[in-house]
Amino acid sequence: MINTNEKLAVYNVWANDTLLRHLDKTVAETGQPIPANILRLFSHVLNAQYIWIGRLTNTPSPVKVWQEHPLEELHRMHEQTSERWLGMVRAADEAELSRTITYTNSAGDGFTSVVSDIFTHMPVHANYHRGQVAIKMRDAGLEPINTDFITYCRQLDAGQVVSL
Repeated sequence: MINTNEKLAVYNVWANDTLLRHLDKTVAETGQPIPANILRLFSHVLNAQYIWIGRLTNTPSPVKVWQEHPLEELHRMHEQTSERWLGMVRAADEAELSRTITYTNSAGDGFTSVVSDIFTHMPVHANYHRGQVAIKMRDAGLEPINTDFITYCRQLDAGQVVSL
């Protein structure tokens, strides 16, 4: 049986890592820093991981939803949140998947969500913003990288990436 939430979580780690390595390569090749609007969007992706982990564990997030970070900090955030997120998804049993949490979003609005929905939302949300990063890179005259889910699946099937 395929655990879709786990596959999406592994994909999300791969996509974040792939984008970070591409941003590093872009800096090395151009000798220029990554434009701020690109860093802002990818900061949001990793901020959201911290925020959702905090909501699920009932702990405060160390970051704000649109807080901006330099590329070096994004690497650290990826290391601290991506594997942790994957671990949470892998450890979830049926009780955890059906658990509901109540939280307040950045606008101060209260919500209640099912953990399994959050496990689906987080990589989908990240993918949306990674797509925006690709557009902003092209707009800046930089070459974006493909982080599509099916690209990950093709590479996984070809043995080009290791499933975590």
